[in-house]
Amino acid sequence: MGFVFRSRSKDEKAPTEKVTADLSPQQPRDPQAPKGRPTPKRSEAQSQRRRAQSTPLDRKEAAKRQREARRADLARQREALASGDERYLPVRDKGPVRRFVRDFVDSRFAIAEFFLPMAVVILVLSLFGNANRSLQNISLLLWLGVIILIVIDSIGISIRLRKQLNERFPNEPKRGAVAYGLMRTLQMRRLRLPKPQVKRGERP
Repeated sequence: MGFVFRSRSKDEKAPTEKVTADLSPQQPRDPQAPKGRPTPKRSEAQSQRRRAQSTPLDRKEAAKRQREARRADLARQREALASGDERYLPVRDKGPVRRFVRDFVDSRFAIAEFFLPMAVVILVLSLFGNANRSLQNISLLLWLGVIILIVIDSIGISIRLRKQLNERFPNEPKRGAVAYGLMRTLQMRRLRLPKPQVKRGERP
């Protein structure tokens, strides 16, 4: 009987020991590795660390390249504003309609383009007018006369420009084109951007 009990106890222990041996990990698990996943190889871990370290450098490099691209675009725009190259002009200045408006304004004299010089003269007269009543009255009359002349001239330019645009560009969008031309008349010819491409009296 004792022999039977001893054999049975050995048979019961054997499967338990086998299962325990099967369940024991053959390789030690990396404490940083997620549970249930194999431990990453050393080369893979090193490559992951290198990618993590290189990410800020890549962002800095990308930002640097964007800044350089913006500077290049601005430089091309400045050159285009001086030369009239349509390819690199700002959006507000692009297109055949805007080009015609600029040529239309640049080929004519406009009272509004002398607004700044006349404003300086009137300002000087008004400063001396504090001591001389007559000079003050003259400066006020000049100021009023300049404003009236600019308004009348601007109305005439608007009518002629709108007529020309409707005849030459019947199917093109012309929204804001007249206002674009009037704003250009307020600038002195030598200070206008894009630079004038036609001479005085040369019709576009």
